[in-house]
This record gives sequence, C-alpha cells and structure tokens, in this order.
Amino acid sequence: MSGNIYQFSADLNGGEPQSLEAYRGKVLLVVNTASACGFTPQYEGLQKLQNEFGERGFSVLAFPCNQFGNQESGDDEAIRGFCDLRFNIDFPLFSKIDVNGNNAHPLFEWLKAEKGGWLGDNIKWNFTKFLVDREGRVVERFAPTTKPESIAGAIEKLLA
Repeated sequence: MSGNIYQFSADLNGGEPQSLEAYRGKVLLVVNTASACGFTPQYEGLQKLQNEFGERGFSVLAFPCNQFGNQESGDDEAIRGFCDLRFNIDFPLFSKIDVNGNNAHPLFEWLKAEKGGWLGDNIKWNFTKFLVDREGRVVERFAPTTKPESIAGAIEKLLA
C-alpha cells in the first residue's frame, strides 16, 4: 500500500463521517482503544500528550475496538460517556471499529501494512499506537505496553 493517512475517512463517535484530510499537516497518534482493558488508564497519558502538544499541531485519534477480550462492548454513547467521565478527553473519538480480520477498517489495514509489528502485521491488543508525521506517513508503531508519555520525545521531534 502507499499514499498517506489523508486518503481515509471514518465515522466520529456519534456517527458523523470525518475525512482524515481534516488533520492534514498535523502530527497524529492513532490508537485503538478500549474501556475495560488493563491499558485503559493510558487514556490519561494520551490526554496529557494532547494537552502538551495540541496547540503545536498534534492530535490523538482514538478508535475504540472490541476485538480483544470483549473489552469495548458498549455503543458509541456508552464509550463517549466513559471517556468523558473517567478521563475528560478532548481529542477526537471515533466510532467503534475492527482493526483485524475481514471487517477491519481500511485505515487500520493501511497502518498495519505501513508498519508491521513484532509478530506480523496484525494488531495484538488494545492501545497499539501509530505515530504519523505532518505528511501523513506512518513513522513508528508502538506496542500496547508503551506508555504515552514515553512517546513525547518522538512527537516533539516531528513537531520541531
């Protein structure tokens, strides 16, 4: 695959279509998220990154997914309520998608093709992170165990 992230669109939480062209020129951290995962507290770290770098042209893009341990079983409204109540996020939250398999969202098919993981291309768990530069190219893939704060240096470098 080739191209850049701007060729894709996805539905925002609540169902409104959103072209990723809207994020052209920004550094992005694309994350598959879940509300009932051991890594769910990373929402706090993701919001800290948004707070720290948002005004400089950075955004987290969160894509809830229920493919790992049934840890995101709620609908859009429940997911939004959880994120607002527990973490008060203000970065874009999209509708729930699949990241692997026959129904995987085309964005995640592209992300995986651009940066495979240690054990092949499939995403292994919630909170896998893809760092995208201002030209819309994937520059790095981070494992679910990578804490958001440890990515700050890589974001800083791309914003410089």
